[in-house]
Amino acid sequence: MVEAFPGDSPIPKFLIRDRDGIYGSYFRRRVRNVGIREIVTSRKSPWQNPYAERVIGSIRRECLHHVIVLGERHLWLILKQYVRYYNDVRPHLSLQRNAPMPRKVDPPGRGRIVAIPHLGGLHHHYKRAA
Repeated sequence: MVEAFPGDSPIPKFLIRDRDGIYGSYFRRRVRNVGIREIVTSRKSPWQNPYAERVIGSIRRECLHHVIVLGERHLWLILKQYVRYYNDVRPHLSLQRNAPMPRKVDPPGRGRIVAIPHLGGLHHHYKRAA
């Protein structure tokens, strides 16, 4: 928790979490000391946190099910690349097929279309070559 909110970054008021045993007394104490109020979901109720369940499902389906992870450091590298892809170029239906970091549209006369690989070629996005 300390690494997630370093120094001057804004600290959220609430942490919604499930009842996983990974959240031990040390973790809960750190959360409380940072000033975050924990809200624990009901037992066996993944529907209570649909946003987290949706993004975790996307990470699994679109990334981790297609990659062999060679260790913790490799996993962090893969997840960092996926988050960049997810926010910068992946189309989201709720954003009219744009990304959270909006992309500009190249006019048809700007050249041929080229594929830009992401995650070692697992995903691509396309843009016009200038």
